[in-house]
Amino acid sequence: MIVIGSDHGGLDLKQALTRYLADRAIKVSDIGTDNGDSVDYPRFGLKVAEMVASGSADRGILVCGTGIGMSIAANKVPGIRAALATDVFMGRMAKEHNNANILVLGGRVLDEQEACDIVGVWLDATFEGGRHQGRLDQIAEIEKKYCK
Repeated sequence: MIVIGSDHGGLDLKQALTRYLADRAIKVSDIGTDNGDSVDYPRFGLKVAEMVASGSADRGILVCGTGIGMSIAANKVPGIRAALATDVFMGRMAKEHNNANILVLGGRVLDEQEACDIVGVWLDATFEGGRHQGRLDQIAEIEKKYCK
């Protein structure tokens, strides 16, 4: 199951991605926001990150205006590797090299087709492991050092 969340700046793109995921027969849990009223993105970034970190969701997708704020918020949760992607290459590398468990997109940066293409390559890619696992292990050590 994929959990998806957005702020007001990512609402339209989140709704399009939810339809795209449903068309791929992927179960989605949409945690909001549900309207265009201004909301604070950290609240939604935290909820998606906590669900992925706890295992109640397999992966997550976050959308805000640029994707930057959601990336920062989600990456504060230990065990989360939230990757901002602005094209399909970054979407694929987010999984293959970084084993990103949350994909972050910018609702004011990407059009619907670009975003769906990025999500598609991220979903279909496989983590390569090898030298990349060693780097993720180093990131985990940083988390251990600072997340006490």
